Amino acid sequence: MNGVTVAGGTEKGAATNQLFRPQGFFVDDDQTMVIADYGNHRIIQWKIGDTDGQVVAGGNGKGSEFDQLNSPTDVLIDKEMNSLIICDAMNGRVVQWSRRNGTT
Repeated sequence: MNGVTVAGGTEKGAATNQLFRPQGFFVDDDQTMVIADYGNHRIIQWKIGDTDGQVVAGGNGKGSEFDQLNSPTDVLIDKEMNSLIICDAMNGRVVQWSRRNGTT
C-alpha cells in the first residue's frame, strides 16, 4: 500500500499549491483540511480533490498584528462559533479567527 499526497507536494514554497513546514491540521466533516503552514505563517484550507489551497488566516508575512501569524503550529475549527482556533507559536498566543470573511 502506498501513500497519496493530498496537500502540497510540489516542493516547499509560498504558492497556494505549496506548503512550507506544515504542522498541525484539522479535517472537517466535509473532508476539508485546514493546515497550519508554519513556514509560511498562514493557515491554508484544502478541499478534497483540489490542487490548490486557499489562505484562510495569516498569509500577510510573519508578524504579531491581528492579520498576521508567526509560525502557527496547530489549528482546529470551532463549529459553534464558525471560527478557527490557532496556536500562534512564536507570538505566544492562541487566536480565534472568524471563518465568515468569505474564506470558507
